[in-house]
Amino acid sequence: MQRHILVAATSIATSTLFLGACAKKEEPPPPPPVAEEAKPAAPKGADPAQFLTQPLTSEIFTADPSAHVFNGKIYVYPSHDFDSGIPSDDLGNQYAMKDYQVLSMDSIGGAVTVNPVALDIKDVPWAKEKMWAPDAAEKDGKYYLYFPVHDKQDVFRIGAAVGDSPVGPFKAQPEAIKNSFSMDPAVFKDDDGKYYMYFGGLWGGQLQHWKTGKHTPQDDSQPADDKPALFPKVARLDDSMVEFAEKPKDVKILDEKGKPLLSGDHDRRFFEASWMHKYKGNYYFSYSTGDTHFISYAMGKSPYGPFTYKGHILMPVLGWTNHHSIVEVNGKTYLFYHDTQLSNGVNHLRNVKQPIELTYNEDGTIQAVDAYLGDSIAAASDAKWVDPAPPAAPAEPAAPAAPAPAN
Repeated sequence: MQRHILVAATSIATSTLFLGACAKKEEPPPPPPVAEEAKPAAPKGADPAQFLTQPLTSEIFTADPSAHVFNGKIYVYPSHDFDSGIPSDDLGNQYAMKDYQVLSMDSIGGAVTVNPVALDIKDVPWAKEKMWAPDAAEKDGKYYLYFPVHDKQDVFRIGAAVGDSPVGPFKAQPEAIKNSFSMDPAVFKDDDGKYYMYFGGLWGGQLQHWKTGKHTPQDDSQPADDKPALFPKVARLDDSMVEFAEKPKDVKILDEKGKPLLSGDHDRRFFEASWMHKYKGNYYFSYSTGDTHFISYAMGKSPYGPFTYKGHILMPVLGWTNHHSIVEVNGKTYLFYHDTQLSNGVNHLRNVKQPIELTYNEDGTIQAVDAYLGDSIAAASDAKWVDPAPPAAPAEPAAPAAPAPAN
């Protein structure tokens, strides 16, 4: 009897607990923690022994160095690379730069200062994206920054910004320079005080859209291989330094027979990265050949040309792009350039290098420089240049070794 009473009591208690549990809604279990996406490993830099000179700075990624001497000090105006996460393509969409920071130093080989942002794309009212290779000039104590950027219609235009210091900040003009197009502005001051801007670039630089002198974006073609190559452009700046004094003209680059270089002559024809300097009365127009990765040059007797092709100044470097400037410092001529040493070949993460002193021959021609020693060693027995073909992205880090078994 007592056993039945105990069982009944137990059943009643169990039922009461069950009904109570049913009456109270259970709280759902907390969600599992969200695993953070693994950050990509930082690119491992290439062996410094493979390079003739080392990066000017490792604080930021920099490229396309335009070097000048203002008031006895050296200023370098580079592009500011960053990892945009955009896949690489032939139009350079991975080069999504959005501001500029000036590098400065008191002497060649001296300490380098990375100055604060000099101009941001958000402060350029007409700009949309892609702040590519800039340049700068000085006149009457004012400093001028020139920059290419896509406008709101995705057309490359060249802008001007003005400041009171070589390192900025610079205030952009409300509109792009009239009659400007394409990219890579380089400003040259001649001995008579006149300033000239050289510019242009193929593929993503859109120079091919202006073959007829009008903007024709539907025609992205290059001239046939047996036709003259597209020429870079030049225009003299007016007294304001923020507009052209004339419509842009062709910069004609001729071969040794006085004929224009042909479109199919990829080792010599112009692609991008115009630069002008002067030495002993000769004008030197230098530029990148783009898909063959040389810095080449031609000589002339006028800032307008024509210019006769003379050879290469800089052999291909690690990375796809090759871009430079040439400046005189204390009576010596130096070549500034970039490569991808710090990112070990990631083409949109570049670094400006310590400059190299150039040597002129008696006839005024320039002795070529090979700054990528790693490739030179590999190609030493081959008379033809071997393209280093760097990787498009850093290699995956090696998996850690398995632990040794316990004894």
